[in-house]
Amino acid sequence: MTHVVAQPCFGCRYTDCVVVCPVECFYEGEQMLYIHPEECIDCEACVPECPVEAIFHEDNLPEEWAPFTELNAEMASQCPVITERKDPLCD
Repeated sequence: MTHVVAQPCFGCRYTDCVVVCPVECFYEGEQMLYIHPEECIDCEACVPECPVEAIFHEDNLPEEWAPFTELNAEMASQCPVITERKDPLCD
């Protein structure tokens, strides 16, 4: 099981979640963050840290955002890992 970053992150890219991740499974895209599904240990530490509530357990992902499961897997392998807080895009 894994967590998924969904639509609410797009254009915001808050990074509060990455500093609490014990396994460094967040990756930084141009417009949003992604979680690598094979690295996420399902600890849920990131979920309460997201100010726009964009992180969901894959079993609880709203149906309209289902494509974000595959998008996270695809983009995490193409983007650099992020482990430090940065300024968000939408502040």
